[in-house]
Amino acid sequence: MKTMREMYQTEIPAALTAEFKYKNPMELPCLNKIVVNVGAGRAKEVSGLMPEVEKTLRTITGQKPVVTKAKRALAAFKIRAGQPVGAKVTLRGKRMFDFLERLISVTLPRIRDFRGLALSTVDEHGNFNLGLRDQTIFPEIAYEDTGLIHGLEVSVVTTAKSKAEALSMFKLLGFPFKKEEI
Repeated sequence: MKTMREMYQTEIPAALTAEFKYKNPMELPCLNKIVVNVGAGRAKEVSGLMPEVEKTLRTITGQKPVVTKAKRALAAFKIRAGQPVGAKVTLRGKRMFDFLERLISVTLPRIRDFRGLALSTVDEHGNFNLGLRDQTIFPEIAYEDTGLIHGLEVSVVTTAKSKAEALSMFKLLGFPFKKEEI
């Protein structure tokens, strides 16, 4: 069986060229990066949240996360400038394809009552955004070892010029979109 990266390099360019009539191979939409982000604004109220978030991201992605800090103070949210408010990981190359393959084939089917992804998860610029409420749907995370439950966001950034191009590429990659919306 071919890996997602092999399919992306061999089969998908031909299918997209046939569908959209590209004249130049540089016109083909491609995957740039995947950003896995966790917003932890409540870290000052919940002790131990930031180390838990960093451990989760490191386990899920296999890469060290970068702590994001507040750029300016927001009195309404009781946040000071420079205070840690989240963590993120940017995946490219082999790690990006490995993560995407695990997300599609293992993680998404583990969501309770999962019936497919909505087409609204792809924006007009061709990027895919998915918010998850619980990090324990990833098989790498054991529920018993999890101290705090938190959500995370997965963003797949592409070079697609339109939503139609991106949807076609994501369907060819095996993204499970809802049947009634297609």
